[in-house]
Amino acid sequence: MGQASRLTLAGDLGSATAAIQDALARSGMTQPHAKAPARPDLNVIDVVAREVVQPGEAPPSPVSPNRPQDHVGQFLSATHRDAIGTRDYKLYVPPGYTGQPLPLVVMLHGCTQNPDDFAAGTGMNDAAQAEGFFVLYPAQSQQANAQRCWNWFKHNHQQRDRGEPAMIANMTRDVMKQYGIDPGQVYVAGLSAGGAMAAILGQAYPDLFMAVGVHSGLPVGSARDVSSALMAMKSGAPRPASKRAASAPIIVFHGDRDTTVHPVNGDHLMADMPEGTVMEQEQARSANGHTYTRRRHHDGEGRVMAEQWVVHGSAHAWSGGRAQGSYTDAKGPDATQEMLRFFKRHARPAKH
Repeated sequence: MGQASRLTLAGDLGSATAAIQDALARSGMTQPHAKAPARPDLNVIDVVAREVVQPGEAPPSPVSPNRPQDHVGQFLSATHRDAIGTRDYKLYVPPGYTGQPLPLVVMLHGCTQNPDDFAAGTGMNDAAQAEGFFVLYPAQSQQANAQRCWNWFKHNHQQRDRGEPAMIANMTRDVMKQYGIDPGQVYVAGLSAGGAMAAILGQAYPDLFMAVGVHSGLPVGSARDVSSALMAMKSGAPRPASKRAASAPIIVFHGDRDTTVHPVNGDHLMADMPEGTVMEQEQARSANGHTYTRRRHHDGEGRVMAEQWVVHGSAHAWSGGRAQGSYTDAKGPDATQEMLRFFKRHARPAKH
């Protein structure tokens, strides 16, 4: 690993990845996979994170709160600025919106992706149009990460009120204020690096996000730097040593042929369920082809607090996704619809 660290510091990430894989192979820690990922650039994790800080600037509002009907049914572009940094984002405003409180789903793309690509692949905007909710897509910048990965693997981006989690939470709150979002129906989901960041947000902000969806992601604290991130991706993060702090209910999807983020990471996201949780399991086949195993974890009152979907035969891709976007697998169960179903069950009643 010393050679990998030196290569990483020198900026030769491809050689660093190869060195880590070679070291793991010699130690017997890696597991064979059926085939290499279609786009291996997703393995590259940038080393240097920089924030474009412009304190004192107010975030522009993409719509006037007094005239919400001007932008219904549109996919808007805007920019969020705060003391932490600046990020662009896109926001889907559903048709029929006239100012009433509606749900909000925050969607975090994976490495090399952007909001348009992620929206196209997941079909989340079509679901929002049909069911009537907002969708917020924060966009990672290449200044912060050359591959547009969310920096889930850096210690200063893994806690409440720090780094990217704080920025995404602030962006979410700003959109909630602009549109009068129902605070009891705010959720976050993501793919790969976005899934890992969604897990962080679910643990850091359970008061803001009522539930979280993690697709092909990693558990909170599974890495602290580039070397440990690559190790966690290739051979799985260590099993949590202790029970997690209070966090939002979670639904996890992972393909068991994923060669980019090891499937055991999905297991470890489920490994620290609270005491008294009961697990039930079922196996079935999706209408489009892939078989899957679903595990549901109930609390003492019978409420499903966590779900794990293992999609058999699927690689590093959004299950049930569309070919218009990258990293999708149409043969699997529909992760978008299943996450929305799970989210709806964890709405917080409005205060009167």
